[in-house]
Amino acid sequence: MTPRRVQADWRFWLVTAAAVAGVAATAALGRWQLDRAAQKQALQAAIDERQRQPALDGRALSGQEAPEAVLHRAVALRGHWLGQHTVFLDNRQMGGRQGFVVVTPLQLEHSPVAVAVQRGWVPRNFQDRAALPALDTPVGLVDVAGRVAPEPARLLDLEGGGVNPPGASRIRQNLDLDAFRAETGVPLAGLTVLQTGAAGDGLLRQWPVFSVGVEKHHGYAFQWFGLSGLIAILYVWFQLVRRFLRPRGHAAP
Repeated sequence: MTPRRVQADWRFWLVTAAAVAGVAATAALGRWQLDRAAQKQALQAAIDERQRQPALDGRALSGQEAPEAVLHRAVALRGHWLGQHTVFLDNRQMGGRQGFVVVTPLQLEHSPVAVAVQRGWVPRNFQDRAALPALDTPVGLVDVAGRVAPEPARLLDLEGGGVNPPGASRIRQNLDLDAFRAETGVPLAGLTVLQTGAAGDGLLRQWPVFSVGVEKHHGYAFQWFGLSGLIAILYVWFQLVRRFLRPRGHAAP
């Protein structure tokens, strides 16, 4: 066997090993993404089932159940707005527009606990960025329908948001419930409520449908399996098919 032939065989087996490793690795990553998609599908199904269950009352938010046990459940609450503690979360979008999400604590009836309610969205005044929109916050006993939600999504905050000294602006970038509880002295539950229903008080409530992102994992799986198939096709073409198509007597590369 000539040195040239030995070198060609060595290269062939090296490329073969690399191709097998590449196909195996990308196929494994594709299967992993499918497993993640299956887990997310099960989670989405559990959330959808929770949302179909009967609405809870304020007792479920008063510490008798863990917050995770009631997350995404519908609620029908009765209590009093603590309007003096209303805050406005800035840079929040709804319908493609920038504005505020309004958060007001609701003191639950017959309970020492209050819950932070994300009441809805209002546009902000871009001519005077410190101006607060006028709100209709009823005084007295009110009924609030909604669904249980975690804290509002956190945005990048260079000033450390969430922690605000007494008397600070009511315009916030983020809301941390522990810090807000310490700031106001209100015994807030460890979750929030997204208020639903008609926008008769001037607040928009076109909340996005909650999704765990199953489609993302299916997309990643498709990419990994596609890459696995591409590696296999290139290997077969360049290492096998072209060898048979090469004219007789042609020296191996």
